[in-house]
Amino acid sequence: MTTKNKKYIIFLGLLLTLVFLSIYTLTKPKKTLPIFNPRDINPELVDSTIQHLGYNHKIEDFAFRNQNGKIITQKDYEGKVYVADFFFTTCPTICPKMTDNMVWLQNQIKNNDKIKLVSFSVTPDMDSVPVLKKYAEEKGVIDSKWNLLTGDKKDIYYLARKSFLVVKTGSPDELYDMVHTENFVLVDQKKRIRGFYDGTNLEEVKKLLEDINFLCQE
Repeated sequence: MTTKNKKYIIFLGLLLTLVFLSIYTLTKPKKTLPIFNPRDINPELVDSTIQHLGYNHKIEDFAFRNQNGKIITQKDYEGKVYVADFFFTTCPTICPKMTDNMVWLQNQIKNNDKIKLVSFSVTPDMDSVPVLKKYAEEKGVIDSKWNLLTGDKKDIYYLARKSFLVVKTGSPDELYDMVHTENFVLVDQKKRIRGFYDGTNLEEVKKLLEDINFLCQE
């Protein structure tokens, strides 16, 4: 084989490789994240008045006190990607693991000012501001990144059922008895739910981190 033929074969091989890579890039599905609405969710987790809604669902405004006694509202999360969950400080089952994983997540995003975290207490009558402050200090919560919130139980219940879609109805004799789930909820800059993740599973939380980074670039 002549030198000229060898060069031609090498050139042809490189050309075919470039064509293949171009076709692969064009046909490879682009990453997307769904936008969740009440109709997409297990009805057990959604207030009956909104179970039929299939579009334009957004997190409603809220106002609760954080671990420092400051009133935190939706304004504090305006234009941010954020992760929300529901917990209580004395929970002996799933909460410790959820908190550990939220701490892990906090440490991954602590230098990114586009991302914040929020945790709502489902036993606000017990989780007062001083209790939340003590809990935050024990867990290493960074105040500028993560708010632990307490307030009126009825308001927190409605927010959980009508906005974040993550809390089951409790016992029939107690309207505001909340059975919270292990879900971490990913909310985008437009206050829309973009994902649910098992907060007790670190691999799920790692996937959440990937999706957070994707939303920050969307």
